[in-house]
Amino acid sequence: MEVRKLTEQEHFESNLVSYVAFHMRMEDPEKVKEESKKLTIEDWGAFSEDGRIMARILNHRFDSMLDGQVVANGGIGGVSTLPEYRNTGAIRKIFEKLIPDAYRNGEVFSTLYPFSHAFYRKFGYETVCWRHDYEFAPSVLSGYRFDGTAELWKPGDPVSEYTALYNRFAAGFNLAMHRDDKRMLEQHLKGEYYKDRKFGYMLRENGTPVAYLIFQDIRHDPAAILAVQDLAWDGRAGFNALLGFLGRFTADYGTIKMFLPASLQLFSFIRTPQAYEIAQTVTQGYMIRPINVKKMLETIKKPDDSSFVIRVENDLYIEENNGTWEVCGGSAEPTDKAPDLTVSIQALGQLAAGSVNLDEATYRPDVTVHGNEDVLAKVFVRKPILVEDHF
Repeated sequence: MEVRKLTEQEHFESNLVSYVAFHMRMEDPEKVKEESKKLTIEDWGAFSEDGRIMARILNHRFDSMLDGQVVANGGIGGVSTLPEYRNTGAIRKIFEKLIPDAYRNGEVFSTLYPFSHAFYRKFGYETVCWRHDYEFAPSVLSGYRFDGTAELWKPGDPVSEYTALYNRFAAGFNLAMHRDDKRMLEQHLKGEYYKDRKFGYMLRENGTPVAYLIFQDIRHDPAAILAVQDLAWDGRAGFNALLGFLGRFTADYGTIKMFLPASLQLFSFIRTPQAYEIAQTVTQGYMIRPINVKKMLETIKKPDDSSFVIRVENDLYIEENNGTWEVCGGSAEPTDKAPDLTVSIQALGQLAAGSVNLDEATYRPDVTVHGNEDVLAKVFVRKPILVEDHF
């Protein structure tokens, strides 16, 4: 079995694998073929002995936040195998080459949206709880008011204010993607809003942007649904502006579907007598894998003048990550010292991202605290996490 990155001429063939695996209908093959030639995403394929493509994986490259710093992130997508080649180990063979290549190319961590948590744990990924979804009637927000101005975004309008507001908001959340105007336009605001029923509003107080909201209008009987797709705000005033604006839609929608970062529990601060009517769903549909343990340990926030020793085990794909590291300030160096903490590569991903704290992590069988617990408990705390971008 041959595994390698694909050439420009092979992207269309690899797209066919995903169309079959994901039950997608190809309405215009020629258009898909032309778009495939423009693909700039890193595309990996596994080939049979007779040269046929068996499976493919895409690795999207972007920057994300880790404890206030922008670091290189890989995003795994398009994981698919043709039915006749399943159970041949083709995906495993691709990961065996893709993951070390990501290390050589400077990624600090890799993330993905899993179809199965257990499947991707085999490759070093672990779950993070990154958002809570809420459903409620607009009348639940009747106690909130927004007295500023709401400006509808139209195709052709600039997106720079949206991008700047999002990046200010996202800077305080781990795993949040750092966006540019191109991504904001192509992934979030693109579309003919009346045709696609997708609307973006910038909310202003005294002319200053304080929040934005992008939502999909979903026709549904007996009443339509307002489904929030993207949002950002500046502080308490911006968040209250969002709630006040959403409260205006009592005559238009029967249900609002809205998500918030898991660190912001709506029930903790919502002011409404109808709080019991809000339904909450916890989403655990994201996974993280450390790619460069040294860079990750150097980047995560630590108390001043603190140091600890951590042993990382069971990285089957990047041998450089395994071993014992002495972490002090912004440095992480190999050491022969006895570890204060022993973790698997999967557990380290959760701890570094802040999806669990030290006490929670010790319930895992692959986490052992040996000493220096006071320092470790200050380093490995729960942290705000935000994931709004798909790949």
